[in-house]
Amino acid sequence: MVSGVKIHVEGYHHVRHDYGFIFMANHQSMFDILALLACLPIRFRWLAKKELFQIPLFGHALTRGGHVAIDRSDRKSAYQSLLDAAGRIATGASVIIFPEGSRSSDDRLNPFKPGGFYLALLAKRPIVPVAIYGTHQVLPKGSIRVKPGHVIVRISRPISTDRFERKTKHLLMEEVRGVIENELTRMKTNWTRL
Repeated sequence: MVSGVKIHVEGYHHVRHDYGFIFMANHQSMFDILALLACLPIRFRWLAKKELFQIPLFGHALTRGGHVAIDRSDRKSAYQSLLDAAGRIATGASVIIFPEGSRSSDDRLNPFKPGGFYLALLAKRPIVPVAIYGTHQVLPKGSIRVKPGHVIVRISRPISTDRFERKTKHLLMEEVRGVIENELTRMKTNWTRL
């Protein structure tokens, strides 16, 4: 429990500790980061926009922790960052990506950006969809005050990237998005039982 927030996690059995995965989660709140740090019992790196690395102290901690910065304004630099991340995954580290690119202003999914899917295809590693629900209520976008509440993190079965290639990347994106969207719908339906 963090600041009166209860985090319920489902799907631990989908995670192997000795294998590099690409975790893709929806992004409702800055609390998503805390929830994933608290509930994923594996060694992982964040794949994050370079602007976060420029925040005093926080950016230094990201750099020292070996996390990967993506410069979305420079294609060549972004591609090099993806190659760097693919190398880290090959050594057994997992990567966490918010494929929406930034937080949603409500609890709906924003369109996915392709960078993480290029990474999955480059690294030839499975994508693990992660649905997070409740963080929007405990720490709304624009707020700095955490409210007590419940958060659910549901880790889904890994999706193999073997049957996809660059030209069919959009199908992989649709499959991952569909899993996360379905899980979010289920969570919203069952929310009143918490």
